[in-house]
Amino acid sequence: MTALALETRDLAIGYRRRSKGDIRLAHELNLQLQRGKLVGLLGANGVGKSTLLRTLAGRQKPLAGRVLLAGQDLSTLSPLALAHRLSIVLTQTPQPRLMNGYALVALGRHPHSDWLGRLSPEDHEIVAWAIDAVGADDLADQPLAELSDGQRQKLMIARALAQQSDIMLLDEPTAYLDLPRRVETMQLLKQLARSAERAILVSTHDLDLALRSCDQLWLMSDAGIITGAPEDLVLDGGLGATFDAASISFDKVTGSFVLDPPAGPRVRLIGEGEAVLWLRRALERAGFTVSSAAADVEVTHHSNGADSNWDLRLNGRASAHSTIQSVLEALESERK
Repeated sequence: MTALALETRDLAIGYRRRSKGDIRLAHELNLQLQRGKLVGLLGANGVGKSTLLRTLAGRQKPLAGRVLLAGQDLSTLSPLALAHRLSIVLTQTPQPRLMNGYALVALGRHPHSDWLGRLSPEDHEIVAWAIDAVGADDLADQPLAELSDGQRQKLMIARALAQQSDIMLLDEPTAYLDLPRRVETMQLLKQLARSAERAILVSTHDLDLALRSCDQLWLMSDAGIITGAPEDLVLDGGLGATFDAASISFDKVTGSFVLDPPAGPRVRLIGEGEAVLWLRRALERAGFTVSSAAADVEVTHHSNGADSNWDLRLNGRASAHSTIQSVLEALESERK
């Protein structure tokens, strides 16, 4: 079995218009999606991530080029054959709101059922497994109309799992989930990619989770798509360039986007450890510039277990503080 599950050859995506020229969002895309890999698709809003996913899934025709599934042109596959090979989870809320959660997930087994749509005992076992895998056991008997967007999204992911296709495409699958469930969902997809040899492509805005979970990133911008291991794209500047903006920059050390340093009063911060890191963030949020050089304001952190954790020297006056909030209040009072 080839490791290459999906590839594109000179693919152009966008929208056709009769009276005016086509709207082309990206072109000359030559991408490869490997079995056993979790790939993150990242890019700014409106750049064409959802359009790319719909094109790869055969739900939208390309403007040019081809999409190949294990070497076979996607356009030659019947809907049933395509459903055996590929599943997709979009951001739209499912419409059949009168059915319950179990029935929604069971739709993922229809490509495998007989001509009457009957599910076998094995099909029901797979549906139950998929529901349990996403932590949705308590939603199985509930009507979709009574569920939140996040709960319905969770069931949509379970439906894709139940379909048991070689390729899974997911558009913002964690958008409506809380932090623990976002982490769990990405870990589940990573585990599925490796244990079941599935090729999984996830469009996401959750940069931190993508950096920690994905084997590869596709970074989409107006200039096209660049691909590679997350760490390589961080070090070569590709990740920062994809989200280039006037007021933020990507910090390669912390692996996160940060606001450009403020131009407010300088504060010299002395100490190390997590407490100092969080004070630095608090100071910058409040509009101060943290500097290692001498300044009129100096804050020293002590971690000796004493009641006072912070010593503040402000215009020659010293004061002791036990919380970051207290330090900020003292600085703000002086600035006023």
